Amino acid sequence: MEKNWWKESVVYQIYPRSFKDSNGDGIGDLPGILSKLDYLKALGIDVVWLSPVYQSPNDDNGYDISNYREIMDDFGTLEDWEKLLQGMHERGIRLVMDLVVNHTSDEHAYFVESRKSKDNPYRDYYIWRPPLNGKQPTDWTSAFSGSAWAYDERTGEYYLHLFSKKQPDLNWENPKVRNSIFEMMKFWLDKGVDGFRMDVINMISKTEFLAPYDEFVNGTAKNKAYQPNGPRVHDYLQEMNRTVLSKYDIMTVGECPGVTPEIAQRYTDTDRKELNMVFQFEHMGLDHQEGKEKWDLKPLNLLDLKENLSKWQKALHEKGWNSLYWNNHDQPRVVSRFGNDGEYRAESAKMLGTLLHMMQGTPYIYQGEEIGMTNVRFPAIDDYRDIETLNMYQERVHEQGADPADVMQSIYAKSRDNARTPMQWDDSEQAGFTSGTPWIAVNPNYPSINVKQALEDKQSIFYYYKKLIALRKKYEIVVYGDYALILPEHPHVFAYQRTLNGQTLLVLCNFYENKETVTLPEFSKYSTEQLLISNYPDAGASGLTETLELKPYEAKVYLCS
Repeated sequence: MEKNWWKESVVYQIYPRSFKDSNGDGIGDLPGILSKLDYLKALGIDVVWLSPVYQSPNDDNGYDISNYREIMDDFGTLEDWEKLLQGMHERGIRLVMDLVVNHTSDEHAYFVESRKSKDNPYRDYYIWRPPLNGKQPTDWTSAFSGSAWAYDERTGEYYLHLFSKKQPDLNWENPKVRNSIFEMMKFWLDKGVDGFRMDVINMISKTEFLAPYDEFVNGTAKNKAYQPNGPRVHDYLQEMNRTVLSKYDIMTVGECPGVTPEIAQRYTDTDRKELNMVFQFEHMGLDHQEGKEKWDLKPLNLLDLKENLSKWQKALHEKGWNSLYWNNHDQPRVVSRFGNDGEYRAESAKMLGTLLHMMQGTPYIYQGEEIGMTNVRFPAIDDYRDIETLNMYQERVHEQGADPADVMQSIYAKSRDNARTPMQWDDSEQAGFTSGTPWIAVNPNYPSINVKQALEDKQSIFYYYKKLIALRKKYEIVVYGDYALILPEHPHVFAYQRTLNGQTLLVLCNFYENKETVTLPEFSKYSTEQLLISNYPDAGASGLTETLELKPYEAKVYLCS
């Protein structure tokens, strides 16, 4: 297998609004991040993925960009950004920027021009359609509820927005749009950034679904449902690679909702020259009801998780590359989601980290994951800030008549604001995040869950993550070894092995709060074992045996030869 620095790296995602505020305005900023680089260096991470810091009216927390070459006032200046990049590089940390080019803000200069008239030179930079039968051009819905079309009075046409109505979709069919994006990417790469995380990049091909249609159902136009991974997306990415990406030694990861392993192979196969890896979401959908929205909850079935993660491990082995993640700015906190954020918070957080970091792929740590930050239960909907959450509440409670208490349970489990509460640095007021009033409230559990406490406790989740990262750097088998699931039918234990050059890495993870007994198949092959890591201090006392008992949420990793 070809070796690359981005395969051997561990990435830390920073959501700047919630990381560290330096000036007391309640909003995290670039100088705040700069002040915490030594903390990240101590953890051992190699790469920072920085969520958007570009100029934005902030309708969707920075994912609505009005100027791609300037920094949002809330976060600082371009000079602050340059100091941050220098500080990272001085510490051996690479910087990956968020690339949001499926859509812009409606305040971007291109869209301001585009909506002026039908013959404006920038009209075709976006996707405009006339009304059909007096209604929206299609029945598509926005990811944030409601129609994906917004009517513009000035020209009497609709523009497409697959997300907020303040996020009009760019028309990638227009070569001028693509060239403008490629020039913007070069601007940042020439400044020294080390790659891009590409927001919903597999949604940029869409006009093929807008062909004329003649079927009406109940007076509403029906045409092809929009699907990601449109027919021209690979052409666009290969053009991007030829024009920009191939000219730099960088890392790329594409956020790709709706990809299967087969589709992901096309994006990540090195021979196709598109992306290094993708973010897929199949395992993030296992705890909601099939065919429904993420808010419609169901308990996780461990057998489903084992089958899903194993499928991806096998499918992309030597045919692409996996990204490994539990958390990000759009996902609830994993210790609350798949772990136990009460009595076994530390044990389950360490177990979940072990399971992920010992797999093949590039691991991503989301800010606060390394100290076991949890979901939050704000008392009222007014305490929430996320546009997706607020729109869902409005739709279900006020339009559909759902019980507010039931809807709040879904929000407690799945709101994106679970990931966006401020980073908990210490037990002082506002968790040391700000000297002012934070833009969103701090999780009330910050006095007991914070970085200061974690750094003082040598058994903390922080030091466990530090060791997981160190193992990836020390043992090639963790990065490049083959993957095989073992004990596939065990309902409570996730066990797998990695093999490389005559060595075997055995990973055992008890997913639940009861003790579990497992019997290892083909035990004779696990000879001369060494316990590399465990989340219980006395785990290595008895050595590896054919039948062994795992404590609640216990994780063990053995290196055998």
